[in-house]
Parts: sequence; C-alpha cells; structure tokens
Amino acid sequence: MRIEKHKNDCCGCAACASICPRKAITMKPDALGFLYPVVDESLCIDCGRCVKVCSFKNNYDTPFRLDAIKAYAGRHRDLKQVNKSQSGAAFVVLSDYILAQGGVVYGVGYEDKFSPVHKRATTVEERDEFRGSKYVQSDMTGIIPQIKQDLKDGKLVMFTGTACQVSAVSAYFGKSSLRERLFLMDIVCHGVAAPYVWRDYIDFLESNGQKLASVNFRDKRYGGWHYGEETFTYVNGCTQFYHYHFYSLINLRYSCYQCPYTNYKRTSDITVADFWGVEKSCAADLGVDNKGCSLFLVNTDKGVIWFDKAKDALEYLPVPIEQTSQLHLRVPSVMHKQRAKFEYDYATKGFAYVRKKYGEVGINYYKAMFKRKIVKWIYPLAKPILAVLRNK
Repeated sequence: MRIEKHKNDCCGCAACASICPRKAITMKPDALGFLYPVVDESLCIDCGRCVKVCSFKNNYDTPFRLDAIKAYAGRHRDLKQVNKSQSGAAFVVLSDYILAQGGVVYGVGYEDKFSPVHKRATTVEERDEFRGSKYVQSDMTGIIPQIKQDLKDGKLVMFTGTACQVSAVSAYFGKSSLRERLFLMDIVCHGVAAPYVWRDYIDFLESNGQKLASVNFRDKRYGGWHYGEETFTYVNGCTQFYHYHFYSLINLRYSCYQCPYTNYKRTSDITVADFWGVEKSCAADLGVDNKGCSLFLVNTDKGVIWFDKAKDALEYLPVPIEQTSQLHLRVPSVMHKQRAKFEYDYATKGFAYVRKKYGEVGINYYKAMFKRKIVKWIYPLAKPILAVLRNK
C-alpha cells in the first residue's frame, strides 16, 4: 500500500502510522523538519486502514456536530490565570474540569531545545506546561496509542491541538464506545511553522553562551493582549525580544495553505480561539481592558455538557455566531511567494543564510519592528478617541 499524497495533502498528524496493524508506517522529517509518512513495503498488508483514517480532506466527517453550534465570549474569573494565558485562559478552564474528574490531558509541551511535542498530563503542574501558544508544529508520534490505552483504562481524556490534529484523533476513534470518554478541544489556527528552523533559531539565541529558561510567543506583559511580544528569558534572568520568521508565513507547512478546517465545521467538542473583534460584539466589555478574551464554539452535545460543567470558573456571555467571524474561520493563510525558495535556501545554505536573506536581520527587520512598535504604542493612545468618534 502506497500513501500517494502530495505535501499539500498531509498535515503530519500520524493517524496513519498509529492505525497500521503491522507498524509499516513511520513518520520521517523533510528538509524543514515536517513529518511525513513513509511505508515499509515489506511489512504492508494492503489493508487500507491508513487511507481510510486520513481526515485531511474537504469531506471530513463530523458525526457529532450540532446543527446549530453555540458561541460564547469568555475568560477566567481569576485574572491571574488570564495574565498567565495568551487570551482568556479557555484551555485552563476546560482542562481543570477533566483533571478534577481524575482524567488525563494531552497537550503541547516542550522537549530538548524547546522542541514542541504532544505530552500527557495528570496534574495541574504537568498541564501548565501546555499553556500558551506554540507556533511550531508539534510531534504527535505515539500519542494516539497512549490515548487509546487511557480510554481503555476507563479514564476521561482531553486532547487539545490544531484542527487537523483533533480531526485525526476523532477519525481514529470514530463512533466507538471509547469516544464517549474522549473530550476534544481544537484551536483556530493560521498554520504551523517548521521544527528545524525553530531548532536552529534556539541555537542562535543560545550562541551567546547562555541557556534559555523559557520562551513566550505572545507575552502580554509587553503591549497587552493585542500586541504581545515574543520574549526569550535566559537562565541568568535576562529577557530578550526577537521577531521570529513565523509571522511572515514563509515557513509554514504546505498543507496549512490549503487547510480544509478554516470554517465552522469542526470535528472537536469545543473550539477555542482568541476572540479577535470582541470589541465589536455584544460582549465588548470582556475585551475592553486588553487583558484577553477567548472565543468558545461549542460544537457537540458533549461540548454543551462540558462547557456547562466548567463555566462556573468563567466570566462569559453568549454571542451570536455571526459576530464571531475572523480570518481563519473563513480562509487559510496565503502562501508566501518565496516559500519554496526559502526551503531550498535553508536546505542548501543553512539557517544563518535564510535568517539574513528573509528579513531577520538588516533593514527589513527594522522596518517590521518599527511598524509593530508604532501600532503597539499609538493604538492604545488613540483608542479612547476612536471610541468617542464611534459613539457620535
């Protein structure tokens, strides 16, 4: 059995490798570190399960989706939790409920060199590693079998990830009885960046001889929710600010530019996102202080129950679905015109070369940073004036 797929058609979820009864499929990295399935023909028995389980397609299945999904604006009642999160602490609220039932939470943490991987957590302390955005594709190798074992052991399990990762887990378990104890939360995503480029970027940041202690892709301490900075803190306590290639969309996975999940047809029980545009909705008060507000899309009957059980920890308001539309609930990210050239240059000339050529240093970098600083400092000053003008 050959998995005949173009790079555009594979999201790297590892569902095919997880379901193969002969372990004939392994996930191998390309030049940028994105994982793709490789089949050992000597082990393959042509059962077709790998093809059947693949849900990265336009006609993916949503067997439990409500006809009319429910939408809420919300954030944690405890502002300490909001300040430590990158929007309204939606993940914390939903995962706290699962952990309180003795359940297991799967989310994205870090391994060596801050490499994003999916991990398993049974305590709040372990779960807290999963907080915050990680704009690099996580490795899901071996995770689905772990989830399956936890479900067989009778545990409640929460899995959170990008829409394609959640769809893969949903497709793997289908309508089996194990799905009853599986709670799925996906995020509204605009793409995942290259693991190898991120790895090399960390090496660059540590080339001064200091080791990094933490990374934060959107630190709300600097500019608030709307204009958080990327911060990198070293073990000596020094914090640096850098602008990572992710924001140029130049090193996203090819499949992200053709993502079929940029709509309201979700395979999860609950979808969460930054509620960009909340100030224009009926829940405007939840976003007025620039601390962060989450969007909840409740997609299934199980999601309705889950939200109802967890909502006591929230300050929330129902919102008409038409007030929740944002870019990546409508269309995928647009491919950077130099995407293929970037990969070629990285593979043949290395990280230092692409860092210089594609704007990480030099005049392009400073132009981008100047624009960000202008927006960061001018917008808060102009916001009260704009509010007055809108009310006239």
